[in-house]
Amino acid sequence: MTQVGEGQEAEESAPPVMTFGAPTAGEILAERYELVEHINNDSAGRLVWRGVDVVLRRPVAVVLRYPGGDSATEMLQAAVAASRVIHPNLVGVYDAIDEAERAYVVREWVDGQSLREMVADGPLDPGRATAIGNAAASALAAVHATGMVHGNMHPGTVMISQEGRVVLADARTDGADSQENDVRAVGGILYFALTGHWPHAEAPLRGATAGHGRAAIPDAVRDASGAIAAPRQVRAGVPAYLDDLTMDLLDAGIAPPPSDVLAAELGRLDIPIEEEPYLEPAGPLRFAAETGDEPSPLASVGGRKVAIGIAGLLAVALVGLLIGISALGGDDEPPQTEPVARPSSSAPASEVAPAATRKLSVSEVRIIDPDSKLRDELGGAEKVIDGDRDNAWDTDTYTQSNFGNRKSGMGVWIDLGEERTVKSVQVSLSATGASAQLFTGKTDPPSTSAGDKLLFTSYQKNPVGQPFEEHDGTTMTFNGFDADAKYRFLLFWLTALPSNDRGYQVGVQEITVQGS
Repeated sequence: MTQVGEGQEAEESAPPVMTFGAPTAGEILAERYELVEHINNDSAGRLVWRGVDVVLRRPVAVVLRYPGGDSATEMLQAAVAASRVIHPNLVGVYDAIDEAERAYVVREWVDGQSLREMVADGPLDPGRATAIGNAAASALAAVHATGMVHGNMHPGTVMISQEGRVVLADARTDGADSQENDVRAVGGILYFALTGHWPHAEAPLRGATAGHGRAAIPDAVRDASGAIAAPRQVRAGVPAYLDDLTMDLLDAGIAPPPSDVLAAELGRLDIPIEEEPYLEPAGPLRFAAETGDEPSPLASVGGRKVAIGIAGLLAVALVGLLIGISALGGDDEPPQTEPVARPSSSAPASEVAPAATRKLSVSEVRIIDPDSKLRDELGGAEKVIDGDRDNAWDTDTYTQSNFGNRKSGMGVWIDLGEERTVKSVQVSLSATGASAQLFTGKTDPPSTSAGDKLLFTSYQKNPVGQPFEEHDGTTMTFNGFDADAKYRFLLFWLTALPSNDRGYQVGVQEITVQGS
């Protein structure tokens, strides 16, 4: 059960590690919210708990970080903004509290699974994928009607309850994203639901990177130029109109429609023909077409034919009007429902797509083991960047999780070769239950016990994100990098080992650095 997706994108600046403010089961927050069970940590290091509102006697989810104060400002502001939008496809936000030593957001408990978990059993049928895309777009239309953005839609934050209700969770709304990127994210959701692959590895949307949970979400199939294969090329049975709509949303050369127009179109496609005989299965609205009294001539966009007629526009406008009125609670002025024309082919690429984020090359890796006299665990560091998760650098097996009470920890040092803009670091481990942190630094001392001690002492002053404690997954994703800063040296630092049938040990299978 996932309450905040493991693929969640978050770029919050995290403070140094603190021990006070840590929650415990049975604790009651704000004299109202009882913590029952720790579910997981999201990729920003925030703790997700299942709880109970002891006043209203209803289950809640508590997303907590410590300390609070300035470090929790973005999280709390996003929660306050999200609480103002009420929609059946948005997770309800009940409370947001800052207690200085910790801060937490209390929201609706969704008893179900994320889209990531659902598709783990195989791609969805086109009808189910369309329904999920429709629900996501409808939720975005409600958010966008207030002038805000969601900024964090991906398979980990699209959740499906046991009753089949689809909801979006964990909006960021920090003003750093755009409504256009939100709409394009629906294309990623449709692609993932139809194929089981994530299309944004090379040019990701904020909050929708394949760098998160990539062991669970394979990248899209690509040709030599990096272009992704269409859903119909990946699996059989995907209707041509759904294939075209998905690829249009992912095409940076085609301006996406407003979210209410997209919701209307997906709502039209989601209605069975036998239930609405006046809708013809002629295909979807194509966003590259020009409006007019007559259907536009067929135009080629990326090898795909596009066309639109006035009857289709009227149907979309009518459904969009009804959805807009419902989302806004009956406001007098419904959102615009006109399609957006394709931008001129002469427009600069920077106007239609953000700068690409990609996997960065690593110049050197080595094992940092400052407390070891034998230094017999230094071999095999190159395996963490060989692209093969079957190869791993393994720690020795210890009698206790804290390295047999003989070490403060050990880790993997990474040299990017030059200073780079870094967005995230993902670490794949061989087992669940490990605890770890990520640090940055400026020094490169020699690979000796003294050099490792000097390196760790310097780097531990610069943590990235919050630490993972007994992480219940095998993938750790660290965010919180300063977008205006450059990084060359990174240190993934293990502080506790998971248990196996021989003792305590873990393997680091792969470390991936995303940036530009």
